[in-house]
Amino acid sequence: MNILNDSGHRSWPLPSKYWIIRQSWRNLLFLHWPIPLEKLRPHIPSSLQIDTFNSYAWVGVILFVIEGIYPRGISSVSLTSKFPEVNVRTYVTYDGKPGIYFLSIDVENWASLRIAKRWYRLPYHSAQISFRKEGQAFHMHSIRKGNANTPISFKGKYVPVAKVYFPKEGTLDHWLTERYCLYSSNNGVNIYCGEINHRSWPLQNVETEIYHNTLFTPYQFELSDEKPIVHFSKGLDTIFWNIKKII
Repeated sequence: MNILNDSGHRSWPLPSKYWIIRQSWRNLLFLHWPIPLEKLRPHIPSSLQIDTFNSYAWVGVILFVIEGIYPRGISSVSLTSKFPEVNVRTYVTYDGKPGIYFLSIDVENWASLRIAKRWYRLPYHSAQISFRKEGQAFHMHSIRKGNANTPISFKGKYVPVAKVYFPKEGTLDHWLTERYCLYSSNNGVNIYCGEINHRSWPLQNVETEIYHNTLFTPYQFELSDEKPIVHFSKGLDTIFWNIKKII
């Protein structure tokens, strides 16, 4: 199905037909923890409202593989080979529009580090990441570079179970995953918005083992030992529009 034409599940219209990049995301693990709003507030620009569910803010760790990045008009040639990514994110709104706000994005891909970091004003970090599949289990190990004294890392495995389902609107599953824009800032004052579109997320239950997680250390959230809400998705393709400054 054409991603541009699949938009009936969105809460607002597509910005235009002139998207610029398509990405293929595969084998995603969503890990989410509730957090008191006041703990998160110092890390989010004041012009963005923190989005909440059941009176809590939420922070997520998302593990996945980007299998291809395709400029509009070049549907068969990826800008890069496939690579894994680990990001830490939360949820915000601006002018009533809900979206994602990234606290960190760990990759070892040069295009993301050198191009997307500046273009989208996102907090990319260079990392050494291994990703492999053994049987039905996926294994991910990420170590951020440049933090020898206080290593920022994640190590775990996950195994999807049960059938695919599509979360219903109004549920926590839907609230955590169905987001169609991102917000970013390069200085905490200027705010940018990037629109995206994709089909509704196909989710599965998943069994996880987290061996090590210090991704929250820079923010002193103290959540790594708590049991997260977990979801798996086999993935989907998504399209991106050019980022725009809104403040």
